[in-house]
Amino acid sequence: MASPRLETFCCPNRDPATDFVVSFQPQLFSALSVGSASLSLIFTILQILPKRRGYRRLGPYPIPKPASSSRILFIISICDILGCTGIVVRSSIWLGLPNVVEKISANNSGDVWPEVFCVGSAMWIQLFFSASFWWTFCYAVDVFLVVKTSAGISTIILYHMITWGLALLLCAEGVAMLYYPSISDCESGLQHAIPHYVTTYAPMLLVLIANPIFFIRTTSAVTSLLKGRQGIYTENERRLATEIKIRFFKIMLVFSVCWVPNIVNEGLLFFLEVQPDISDSSLRTVRNAALITWFFMGILNPMQAFLNTLAHRGWTGLDVDLSLQRRKERAWDSMSTSAPNGAGTGYNPMVGTLLFQSHIQEGNKNLAGNDLQPSDSMGAHSEGGSESSTVEIHMSSERQDFEDIDADAESLDNSVRN
Repeated sequence: MASPRLETFCCPNRDPATDFVVSFQPQLFSALSVGSASLSLIFTILQILPKRRGYRRLGPYPIPKPASSSRILFIISICDILGCTGIVVRSSIWLGLPNVVEKISANNSGDVWPEVFCVGSAMWIQLFFSASFWWTFCYAVDVFLVVKTSAGISTIILYHMITWGLALLLCAEGVAMLYYPSISDCESGLQHAIPHYVTTYAPMLLVLIANPIFFIRTTSAVTSLLKGRQGIYTENERRLATEIKIRFFKIMLVFSVCWVPNIVNEGLLFFLEVQPDISDSSLRTVRNAALITWFFMGILNPMQAFLNTLAHRGWTGLDVDLSLQRRKERAWDSMSTSAPNGAGTGYNPMVGTLLFQSHIQEGNKNLAGNDLQPSDSMGAHSEGGSESSTVEIHMSSERQDFEDIDADAESLDNSVRN
């Protein structure tokens, strides 16, 4: 679980509210965290591994090259995997060696290794989940820029600088303030811990507030482009716009379900901290609510890794392809079919796989070969780079016949060319 309370717990002189939630049924809490994080870790890895069939092609159209949005989604999955790994290791140690937790106290200040492990594992988890928050924000920015200003794959370097730089800076600054002057003798009081909580929850609140705005504006821009492409809004365009809206809704739903309990729990614990006696009978409801949300956090926080892949990719199945030779053959087939010789096929990148693309230099060649005007394409051209930035919208249903899919693709292709 990614909560600053677990980092505060590493201080021997922790506040009563933190000691209250962390010390309540620690074995049960660790077992739930290990189980949730392990399941999420296994299914997330299965989701991102290459599959034998992969995404279904619609008709004869080639699969586009990976884009900046695809790379961002992969990086988000990697951050979630590393965060879940930290949760599994920390909770397993605390579950199997309960004396390690007991040694984190003022009476055993001579043994610093339990405190070092506590701080190190908490920082690891906090760093990668914070990076996941920043990358989620960058994903919203990227899909918006693809629509409005045609930012391409070249911006991925800027995203790396922003996400990892801010995650490292805020994590280091918050921990330095929290453990001043030392881990074994943290400064008492609520004031010194506030910067740590602010740096932890700032990227989370940024995603909750800013991402819906970017997604709404992106969806609105996509709808406008679909309508303006030929001056009509057909069933194909309406279906594509609906797919985009549903995908954005799933992303925000997963994020809210997994992380809103953290904000609620933190508010309850802060309320308990300012009370003169948190064991007062009048605060029983608040204490129970804090414990309930605490256990929800232990289960839902690690599940973000798997639920994110479902929201972004859908269920990719268990048919994992571990054959290196087969992946090489598929890569060679993809390269040969996606070569810029589509003048005779009338191929448009949006057709078939229902992708919203912003073509750069290679897209210029495809447009020229297909006798399409730039206004007929779904994107504009970027200045740097030779790849495309894509918001991939895959059809969720796999039960359609190949004949129905190809007929739909051909109909959509004809509407684009006309």
